[in-house]
Amino acid sequence: MDNKLITKNIIDFDNDLGAALLKTILLAKNNVPMSHKRTADNYVIIKRMYSSHAVKATISLSEYDLLKRYDFEPLECTTIQKANEEIEFLKKWSFANNLDLRKDADMIIVIRAKELKNITASAYSNVPSEMYNGYKAIDKYFEEITKFYR
Repeated sequence: MDNKLITKNIIDFDNDLGAALLKTILLAKNNVPMSHKRTADNYVIIKRMYSSHAVKATISLSEYDLLKRYDFEPLECTTIQKANEEIEFLKKWSFANNLDLRKDADMIIVIRAKELKNITASAYSNVPSEMYNGYKAIDKYFEEITKFYR
């Protein structure tokens, strides 16, 4: 009987959209690299001024290759759970001793912002299904870490 009570109180971050976004908010609460904050500030300022992004910012082939090097899918093919995992990796890599890894992590967060701008500019038509809603996690992460959102 005690086991049933305990399991009902556990948050299911994998299957619940609200809980998954809550995990994104928790990721944004500590140890956020300055490069992530700068990227988020840039993204959020444009979003607030124009309420959306008007220019489709597609990623280049070299940027796509960088994502593939670290086994990251394009944002329109990413789930919230996968996006949260990527945010955790990028945060760790931004503080790594390896300079190349730090540069790549900073570049990947810029690529994610670029992809997010493309998704919002195309009115979310690039997203194949509601299952691939990792863009929501990246958007929420940027909103939480920027100094301009509130």
